[in-house]
Amino acid sequence: MNSTLKSKYNALVAKGDVHSDPAQLAAIDQLEGIRGYLQATSRTRRGGLAGLLRRKKPDLPPGLYLWGGVGTGKSMLMDLFFANTDIARKRRVHFHAFIQEIHDAIHLARQDGGTDPIAPVAQAVAAEARLLCFDEMQITDITDAMIVGRLFEKLFEAGTVIVTTSNRPPDELYKHGLNRQLFLPFIALIKARMKVHHVLSDMDYRQDRLRGQQTWFCPIGDVATDALDAIWLDLTEGAASALTLRVKSRDIVLPAFHNGIARASFADLCEAPLGPGDYLAIADAVRLLIIDDIPIMSRARNNEAKRFVTLIDTLYEAKTQLICSADAEPEQLYEQGAGAFEFARTASRLREMQSADWGASGGDI
Repeated sequence: MNSTLKSKYNALVAKGDVHSDPAQLAAIDQLEGIRGYLQATSRTRRGGLAGLLRRKKPDLPPGLYLWGGVGTGKSMLMDLFFANTDIARKRRVHFHAFIQEIHDAIHLARQDGGTDPIAPVAQAVAAEARLLCFDEMQITDITDAMIVGRLFEKLFEAGTVIVTTSNRPPDELYKHGLNRQLFLPFIALIKARMKVHHVLSDMDYRQDRLRGQQTWFCPIGDVATDALDAIWLDLTEGAASALTLRVKSRDIVLPAFHNGIARASFADLCEAPLGPGDYLAIADAVRLLIIDDIPIMSRARNNEAKRFVTLIDTLYEAKTQLICSADAEPEQLYEQGAGAFEFARTASRLREMQSADWGASGGDI
């Protein structure tokens, strides 16, 4: 007899790999129901047509939308569920990577001359996976917002079960997006076809790891880089990939991302021609950002300094946690040039964001 997810979870607790958490156990109960359905119907299908006809087809269970703050264990729970669901056709993928695949597939379908390119794409996805597990659902672009609603509708019709994690409840997806009213039917679809479960944990395991640790490292050099490398490895356990955010039909790429944590250099974020909308998209997708190699900025780098100010203001308002390496302390980063006086406010915010409990009051970290 297969072990239950709860027994697998308790085994991890006994080994000291995780801490027992009532909020996580409640989510496991939701996942266990989906797991049981998928495995039972998979065995029925393997029993052949006669066995299938003898049995009443069970109702398709709703999918599951797990949301909660970074560090509450959502991705760990989904990984546990995915690894222990014994069916052949299943897939786990980061949501942004999946959406990029869908864009590519729709482009090919349009070249074939079909009137509805989403239909064959959804059919191909459903043929590949009865179970789709998405990590970090987040919508940042109106094109994605329009595609995902019709895609999910067709996947649900095909019998695909979707389980996803997100840092946001459904009602806050694409919260400040362009023409958001066109996205609202998709939110209604999620609520109708997926159980929405809040992983409301009193513990933030990632926050506990960082509490009391240094978060600003200067000057730039091997010592600072090694320190950030160690923090990154500890928080991501070596699992990371690039994250592409689509903003107004442009792609913004963060070089390294995993489970709400991103790492990028000052050059990636402030030397590229990014604006407030781009930084809002980053703040929506990222709950902890590691920035490498912030330089001292002079008059010659006035544009970069302006972008840096906008970036920090956006991260500050979003309660995003920040870890940096820089060539100086915040107050010495930009002492001369247009806007140097106003930069003092940015330096003050950077100091506040270094506090041990920064972000804890924001609810997401």
